Amino acid sequence: MTKKAKTRLHPAEQYAEDVRSGAIPSCQWVNLCVNRYYDDLKNFKKRGLYFDRDAALHAIDFFKFLKHSKGEWAGDTFKLEPWQQFIQWNIFGWMNRQGNRRFRTAYIEVPRKNGKTTWGAGTALYLFFGDGEPGSEVYSAATIRDQARLAHSEAVRMVKASPVLRSRIKIFKDNLSIMDTASKYEPLGADADTMDGLNVHGALIDELHEHKKRDTWDVLETATGARRQSLVFSITTAGFDRTSICWEQHEYTEKILKRSAEDDTYFGIIYTIDDGDKWTDENAWKKANPNLGLSVKLDDLQRKAAKVKELPAAQNNFLRKHLCIWTQQSTRWIDLALWDSNNLYPIKEEDLKGRVCFGGLDLSSVSDLSAWVMLFQDMGSGHFDVLARFWCPEARLVDRKNKLRDQYKAWERGGFLSITDGEAIDYEFIRAQVLKDAATFKIDSVNVDRLFQGYQLSMQLAQEGMNITSMGMGYMSFAGPMNELETLLLKKQLNHGGNPVLRWMADNLAVSTDAAGNRKPNKDASQSKIDGIVATLLALDRAMRKENKRSKYETTELVDV
Repeated sequence: MTKKAKTRLHPAEQYAEDVRSGAIPSCQWVNLCVNRYYDDLKNFKKRGLYFDRDAALHAIDFFKFLKHSKGEWAGDTFKLEPWQQFIQWNIFGWMNRQGNRRFRTAYIEVPRKNGKTTWGAGTALYLFFGDGEPGSEVYSAATIRDQARLAHSEAVRMVKASPVLRSRIKIFKDNLSIMDTASKYEPLGADADTMDGLNVHGALIDELHEHKKRDTWDVLETATGARRQSLVFSITTAGFDRTSICWEQHEYTEKILKRSAEDDTYFGIIYTIDDGDKWTDENAWKKANPNLGLSVKLDDLQRKAAKVKELPAAQNNFLRKHLCIWTQQSTRWIDLALWDSNNLYPIKEEDLKGRVCFGGLDLSSVSDLSAWVMLFQDMGSGHFDVLARFWCPEARLVDRKNKLRDQYKAWERGGFLSITDGEAIDYEFIRAQVLKDAATFKIDSVNVDRLFQGYQLSMQLAQEGMNITSMGMGYMSFAGPMNELETLLLKKQLNHGGNPVLRWMADNLAVSTDAAGNRKPNKDASQSKIDGIVATLLALDRAMRKENKRSKYETTELVDV
């Protein structure tokens, strides 16, 4: 007897096999997605599902009609890579007991340069042209219509390059139409006058992380209700805003893949590195970048990774865009590893007496943290020791809405956070401590925010004989101290002694940049409180002015507050 020839697997099936066997390096979320596929193949009858191989093949083979319009593959037929075929295989192959597509929402998180926009445009074209939906309405959706036009314009170029599609589809400004079926494909921005009256069969949402509000998502999802097998197809890189609709979908995808939530209508997959992987490890990059070696160039990633190692402010952008790691803020400024490398030795107050120091005072609103930071300079080496004190009102430790209340209590027990009575911060308590420090240490001057919360407190300190100055909160004011602080950290000349409150604030810090490249702290974009870092920058500004003996016209005195 002859052995029966082994059935050749489709590339989508082979991809699943290779992930499961470890032949393709994959992160936990891709592995869990593949496991879900195999579990469904095993238990589909119990779930009222079945797999339509022909439907899956139809959706994948449609791409043979499409051509690339830009880059090194311009003019070549669009070839879905095995990982993309696996995703299409799942989304378009699984059916429910009514014979309609099982998945109504797809969330795909994958780094830049992995062909997201082109792939998404081709999928939208399939929903518009190849899905057999009468009166199909398909939209490329974005925060603004100009951005939505990017994917839609790619689809237009694909139509123009395909004789088959061009013969059936009419091209108008911001519109593709099939007259015979009354179908249309258009770009849609959240800035449109209205999004009412939509009857959505397909929606492509490219870069969901850029959506600051959930309005567009909610409108599109609601507008699919009248369709028998509509699809919201979202494809994005990672973001930083953990209150956004994108983070909500990211978390929901994780829950589904971990089986802590069940939703047979939702497909999700996340390409990233694993928690134990070092972001600098090139072997881990393949997990996050399934197109590595194709549209993603290894030498390009190597160049960018080498650059951000020396520029902490750029590191978060690399993590989000190229490894799909969600970060804490829009632009990370201080790398925690760099910060921790400046924990040189414990700060002992008795050792600081007799050394000149510069103070920075950043008072919060009445109900939260305030910071008082002193920088003690070694005039010979330029090295600084940082002594930081923090306060918050007692009410914050019992407020159930304060998610950090347990952390605040731990810092209080460790002696890193002082508590004032009542609902609001007691500035008198802070004044007494600053005066006590002035009697103990050689404080040259104290810098405060020009829009200072505690104007009366600053006046009282000035009346006590302290040299109080103020600083603006704009780009020009912060440019010098921020560059200097970054330099000190890189040279390991800023010993903070491991203060945990200051460390937490360093990790929270986000910065914004103007057209000239000047940076300033961005409290709105920062994940949480950054008062201690702002106070450090205020103190450093005073130290720089003293060292450089700048013109008196560069210093704004208290009377200008």
